[in-house]
Amino acid sequence: FRTSLFLNIIGNLAYMVVMYFLWKAIFASRGEAVVNGMTFEDTLVYLSMAGAIFSSLEVFLVWKMGREIQSGEFALHFTKPLDYFFREFFYIAGNVILQTFTTLLPTFIVVGFLTGWKMPHGLNLLFFPIAFVFALLLNYSIDFIVGTMCLYTQSFWGINIVKEVIISVMSGAAVPLAFFPEAFRNVAMYLPFQAIYNLPLQILISHSMTTLDYVKAIGIQAGWFLALMLIGRIFFRRSSKIITVNGG
Repeated sequence: FRTSLFLNIIGNLAYMVVMYFLWKAIFASRGEAVVNGMTFEDTLVYLSMAGAIFSSLEVFLVWKMGREIQSGEFALHFTKPLDYFFREFFYIAGNVILQTFTTLLPTFIVVGFLTGWKMPHGLNLLFFPIAFVFALLLNYSIDFIVGTMCLYTQSFWGINIVKEVIISVMSGAAVPLAFFPEAFRNVAMYLPFQAIYNLPLQILISHSMTTLDYVKAIGIQAGWFLALMLIGRIFFRRSSKIITVNGG
C-alpha cells in the first residue's frame, strides 16, 4: 500500500510535468496569450487539477462489483441489514479522503507555484471543495449504475473502459471543453459528465464567475446527483432480482 501511494504521487507529478511542456508548446505554436478564452496558466491549472481529481475520485466500484458478481460474493450483501448503495460509498470514502490530502492538495500547491498563483483567490476557494464533494457523489453514482450493468453482462472490463473514455472526453478531463468545437461543447454541457470535472474546475479558475454562478454550478451538480442516485437505486433494485450465482 505504501508503494502504491508513493507511485501514485510520483505519477501525478510526472503528469503535471508532461502537461506543462505539452501545453507550453501548444500555446507557443499559436503565438497567442489566450486561446479559446483560456490562458496557459488557466489550462495548466485545469488539466493538472483534472488529473488530481481523477486520481482522487477513482473508486474502482465497477471493478469491485464485477469481481464480486463473478465470484458469487455479491449475493452475500443481500443477507446483511445494510443499504448497498451507502455501504459501498462509505467503504471507498476513506480512500478518497486519503487521496485528497496526498494527491489533490499537493497538486494544488505545486501548480499554484508553477503559475504564480494567478488563479482567483476568493469565494471560489470556498465553493471548490463543495463542488469536489458533489463530483465524488456524481462519479460514484455513475459507477454504481455501470457496476449494476455487470449483473447482465457478467463481465466488467470492457464496459468500465467505455465508461472511462466517455467520462474523460465528455467531462473535459482529458482536454478542456473550451477547446472542443462549439456543437460538441453544447452537447457536453447538457450531460452530467461535465459536472464531475468541468464545473468544479471552472469554479477554481474562472475570473468572471459571480457568487450566483457558483451557487448555480453547485445546484446543477446536486440536481444531477439526485437524478443519477434515484436512477441507480431503482435500476439496482430491479436488476438484483436477476442475479445468478453458481447457476442458481
